[in-house]
Amino acid sequence: MNKKSIRDLETAGRRVLMRVDFNVPLKDGKIEDDTRISTALPSIQHLLDGNASVVLMSHLGRPGGKVDSSMTLKPVAAKLSEMLNRPVQFMKDCIGNGSRSAVDQLQPGEVILLENLRFHPEEEGKTAVDKNESAQARAAAKSAMKLCQKAFAKHLASYGDCYVNDAFGTAHRAHASVAVVTEFFDLAAAGFLLEKELEYLGRVLAEPKRPFVAILGGAKISGKIDVIMNLIGKVDSLLIGGGMAYTFFRAQGHPTGNSLVEEDKIDLAAEILERASQAGVRLLLPVDTVIADDFSAEANTRVVGVGGIEEGWEGLDVGPETRQLFASVVAGAGTVVWNGPLGCFEMEPFAVGTIAVAQAVAAAPCISIIGGGDTASAINKAGLADQMTHISTGGGASLEFLEGKELPGVAALTDA
Repeated sequence: MNKKSIRDLETAGRRVLMRVDFNVPLKDGKIEDDTRISTALPSIQHLLDGNASVVLMSHLGRPGGKVDSSMTLKPVAAKLSEMLNRPVQFMKDCIGNGSRSAVDQLQPGEVILLENLRFHPEEEGKTAVDKNESAQARAAAKSAMKLCQKAFAKHLASYGDCYVNDAFGTAHRAHASVAVVTEFFDLAAAGFLLEKELEYLGRVLAEPKRPFVAILGGAKISGKIDVIMNLIGKVDSLLIGGGMAYTFFRAQGHPTGNSLVEEDKIDLAAEILERASQAGVRLLLPVDTVIADDFSAEANTRVVGVGGIEEGWEGLDVGPETRQLFASVVAGAGTVVWNGPLGCFEMEPFAVGTIAVAQAVAAAPCISIIGGGDTASAINKAGLADQMTHISTGGGASLEFLEGKELPGVAALTDA
C-alpha cells in the first residue's frame, strides 16, 4: 500500500482523530444493518488498547449541508457503545464550543462520536451557485468555499494529535475530513479496514490468480466505462449483465423493446466490443433474458433469446442459459471481481440471475472480490457473504479503484 499504517502510530496518552464510515441504513431512527460499524471496531479497539483517546467523525446520508434530524448519528453512538462495551459520548455538533470542551477533557480509553459532518456544507465543499451567474462569480464562490472548507478541516484537526482514516467508502471523495484535514497533521495513517481494502483490490489488479474474470452489471454503461476500459487487457473474461447489457445488444443490432438503453452510448458499446476482441478478452453478454411487460414485481414475464425482446416488453434479468454460461466461466476462475447486479434484484422475480451467479462464485475455488453498494447488498440478501474472499465496504470507492484512479483519501495519507 506504501502508506503509513495505524500500526505505525505511537498512541499512548494521545488523542486520535479518526474518520470512519458510519453511513448506516436507518429506519425510524433504528439501525437496519450495523456492518459499517462492526468493520470499524478493530481499528477503534486497537487505539483504545494502546491507551489512546479517540474522536470519531463520520457522515450519514446526504443532508445537503443542513441539519436533518433523520440523519443524526445519535443512534450510531448508542450502538457503538453497546458493541465496544464502554460509553461513547455523542456530540450534537462536529464543531463548536461544546465539542471543543468535551474533546479537551477526553481521557485515555474514552471515545467521542461527533455529529454528522455533512450537516455542514464545508465538509463536501459544494457551493450553491446560480448557473446564471458569470464565470467570474462562480469561480469566486468556489474559491471562497475552498477557504471555508480548509478552515473547517483545520478545526476538526485540532481535535487530534494524529489522524487515522478507516473510511474506505469515502476515500474517493476530496472532502474536508478525508483529504483536507491531513494537511494539519505530521502523520496521517490508514486504519485496518482501509488497509485491507487496498490490499485486496491492489493485489487483485496487480497480481491476479488466473483466469481473471470480471463480472460487471448495473443499470448503465456510463457508470462503468472507465472500469471496462481499465479491465480490458487485464482480465481473461468479462461477463456483462444488468441494464447496460441492452445497450450492447443495440450495438449488435438486436431489438431491445422497452429495455433500458443509453442511446448516446451505443457507438461506445460497439467500440468496447471491438477493443475486447483485439485484446483477446472473452467478453460475454447474456444469451437469453427474462423480460416483463411492466417494471413491476407483479408483471407478466417470459424468457426470450437475445433477439426476442418485443415492443412493450423490457429485459429485467439474465435468463437460465446465461446463468449457466456465466457459472461455467466462474467455476474455472482463479480470481473473480464483481461490481453491479445482473438484474433488478430489488424485485424478487428479477433477483434470480444475480443470486444464481453469486452461488456459482461462492462455490468456485477462487479469490472473490465483491464491489460494495448494490452488489454487496445482493450478496448479503443471498446469504453468501461469508463465502466470499472480500466484500468491499465502498461501492463508489471500489469502482474508482478498479478504474485505475487515485483515491484522494488515500493519496492524502503519509507515505510509508
